[in-house]
Amino acid sequence: MRSHPRSPVRPGASSRAGVSRRGEALFLLAHGAPFAIALGVLGIELSPAHDLVTGPVLTTTPALAALTMGPVGTLSAATLAVGVNVTSATYNHSWGTQTQLIIGNFLGLIVVSVVSVILSNAVRTRRQSELDQVRRIAVAAQEVVLRPVPELLGPVRAASMCLAAETGALVGGDLYEAVQTRYGVRLIVGDVRGKGLSAIRAVAVALGAFREAVHYEDEVREVMNHCAAALRREAAVPGTYSQAELPEVLMEGFTTALIAQVPDAPVVHVVNRGHPPPLLLRQGAAQALMPVSPQPPLGLEDLVHGPPAPPDGYPFLPGDRLLFYTDGVIEARNRDGDFFPLPQTMEHIPADASPQEFLDEVHEALIRHTEGRLTDDVAMILVDRLA
Repeated sequence: MRSHPRSPVRPGASSRAGVSRRGEALFLLAHGAPFAIALGVLGIELSPAHDLVTGPVLTTTPALAALTMGPVGTLSAATLAVGVNVTSATYNHSWGTQTQLIIGNFLGLIVVSVVSVILSNAVRTRRQSELDQVRRIAVAAQEVVLRPVPELLGPVRAASMCLAAETGALVGGDLYEAVQTRYGVRLIVGDVRGKGLSAIRAVAVALGAFREAVHYEDEVREVMNHCAAALRREAAVPGTYSQAELPEVLMEGFTTALIAQVPDAPVVHVVNRGHPPPLLLRQGAAQALMPVSPQPPLGLEDLVHGPPAPPDGYPFLPGDRLLFYTDGVIEARNRDGDFFPLPQTMEHIPADASPQEFLDEVHEALIRHTEGRLTDDVAMILVDRLA
């Protein structure tokens, strides 16, 4: 079995990683500020400078915690503040001499803590509601563009699946389609770099070009050329991308794509433009259909000179299964950083599973591997050769 090549580092990935690390550092700093303040007040109260009035400073800890933490974190900060207040009063023997001041500090802490917990819970509920609404809209938009493939297409049975990442509300640029034509069954799987509306726009453009070209182009390679030309035209239209989207488009303006054609003969023709190779499952063994002459993704044609490579042909016999997928599948990692073992997973799925049951098994294995923490969208198409 051939191993899968790891995808190259995407342009701009290092700069975005640096920005992400700085954002995480700032978030952690804000997250720990309330506890740092409480511990700082405790240090002052246990030092010779305990005559300083620190009660008002200590009262701010639950309010600050409410800005970055939920009700549990806010309550933890309030509990710590109360503990610091009790410890300092006991250590400095203030219960008899400054009882009114201590009681005032306690009342202030209680009032601020209760209000902070209530506000934190309200903010979290509202934020989650807004995120759910944005995700529903984004997924609905994606479902309009990506329709499920038919169960029966000429000589093959088929099934499709698209999974959104759980880390945010942005929908990625995964695309797929399968169409029965006079040339045989033609299908496409691809991945537009980027997220959000710009990615959905590019997906719609590529799929629109594919759905039109598959019916009148004799050569499957020309179908791919139509998709590439459509994406170039779209990117050249003034005002297509906003100023916020433009830097990402310029740095990552390419699309990996794979188009396959399954004629009546027991063969499959594949044009692969920088996409992960499909996996052929035959008699319980999975093998990657590596391209004979690797080609660049769509949008990077200027980097390669010379005549384009012809489509690659591979035997596709009755009983064979062919899985097309996006890199979100093979790049999914567990807590130890191990990649998802897609070939081994395919080999352990029962041979009598239907295409949809097969994809459901892969989905469940993927969720188990990542513990439900998908970091990238996933798209898959499975085709079974019937005759």
